[in-house]
Amino acid sequence: MPAVQEADELGVESAQPAASARWALAGLSLSMLMPSLDTSIANVGLPPLAQAFSASFQQVQWIVLAYLLAITTLIVSVGRLGDLFGRRRLLLAGIGLFTVASLLCGLAPTLRLLVAARAAQGLGAAIMMALTVALVGDTVPKGRTGTAMGLLGTMSAIGTTLGPSLGGVLIAGFGWRVIFLINVPLGVVNFLLVFRYLRIDRREPKTALAGFDAIGTLLLALTLAAYALAMTIGRSRFGLLNITLLLTAFCGAGLFVLAETKAASPLIRLTMFRSRGLSASLVMSALVSTVMMATLVVGPFYLSRALRLPAAAVGIVMSAGPLVAALTGVPAGRLVDQFGSRRITIVGLVLMSAGCLTLSIAPMTLGMAGYISRVVIVTAGYALFQAANNTGIMAHLGPDQRGVVSGMLSLSRNLGLITGASAMGAVFAHASAASDIATADPLSVTTGMRITFGVATILVGVALATSVATTVSDE
Repeated sequence: MPAVQEADELGVESAQPAASARWALAGLSLSMLMPSLDTSIANVGLPPLAQAFSASFQQVQWIVLAYLLAITTLIVSVGRLGDLFGRRRLLLAGIGLFTVASLLCGLAPTLRLLVAARAAQGLGAAIMMALTVALVGDTVPKGRTGTAMGLLGTMSAIGTTLGPSLGGVLIAGFGWRVIFLINVPLGVVNFLLVFRYLRIDRREPKTALAGFDAIGTLLLALTLAAYALAMTIGRSRFGLLNITLLLTAFCGAGLFVLAETKAASPLIRLTMFRSRGLSASLVMSALVSTVMMATLVVGPFYLSRALRLPAAAVGIVMSAGPLVAALTGVPAGRLVDQFGSRRITIVGLVLMSAGCLTLSIAPMTLGMAGYISRVVIVTAGYALFQAANNTGIMAHLGPDQRGVVSGMLSLSRNLGLITGASAMGAVFAHASAASDIATADPLSVTTGMRITFGVATILVGVALATSVATTVSDE
């Protein structure tokens, strides 16, 4: 029997008692850690997976793509389902699905079954990522929302940071199957924590069945799938298939908007976008995520080709950014609680602008230390922005909107990452003016890096201007 029962008969929300809230937050933290870990841990397993299944790189790449596509296409829909059917109830289902799918991944005898299990795992991950943020408001007092958001950001960064190194160790010692099987005990612990300590839903699922927008959900999923595929197929080289998928996504978006205007209970209420704060937060999240992907796209090539670092050193330097995000997440949340989300949002964007600008003009003579110091500035700014942006939106929502808006925030971040991988990668390749960036000379790579981060500075500048304009208009 869960420790925390319904808040009260009148439906008035209140924070959970301190002891149970800590354990509930621990469960939410695991719900954020595991999907983030599996976003990065599978990448390091692609070479042994290609060998194990006698498959090409393009074929095993679907092990990563299936997971990301499932998250991207379904994260808003599952957020809405949580609002309708109960967030705790659906989160438990998502954790259960993620855990079972992880077991199936570890036992998969063929590549096709592994890809299918990864897609199911992605659905579970979408539920966990969308509802974890939405449940913060039911778990901690409003004055500590920023700290809780910072903790969740820290867990996400830890998962992303830990994935490659943990995956390498596990594969070297036990084989590729263990990188998926490790989720099983974690998932069981996560399920028990959420079941035991998270507040029970007050809404019966049968009362909400008529309120689910099936047509809108299908159209949005198809639209997002088309866009995500257009951005990921072809390794940043746009061909006829990419253009066709983009046109499909554009048409799908139009049909989705039309369907939402006519739906009795729409998946996304378009009137929500009349809120300048929500619209601005989504735009800023997408822009900032696009920029953060630039550090992951450009960094390895700059470090290996321009600075001529060995592979081991490149891996260590590349872990500096996620490590900083992990260390600064909770302090960032506390700053949000103390000084307010709007101020910290601006401070975070200013730091990101400064870091990107200095990367765009940094001479090669500064070497590895110069690169790391600038990436630290960018990442610290990102941690501040994430904690403040999420807190600013989620702290002022009604309980019936938290799931879908949390899903939209996660979606904007994922779309930014997908777009950044394609667009910023294309900018880098074009600016380097090399036929093959993997063999480009140091000067060309350095030029490409500077121009890419020059574009990144502009994007963060747009986000900063958006934040300032929204703050001024609301005062």
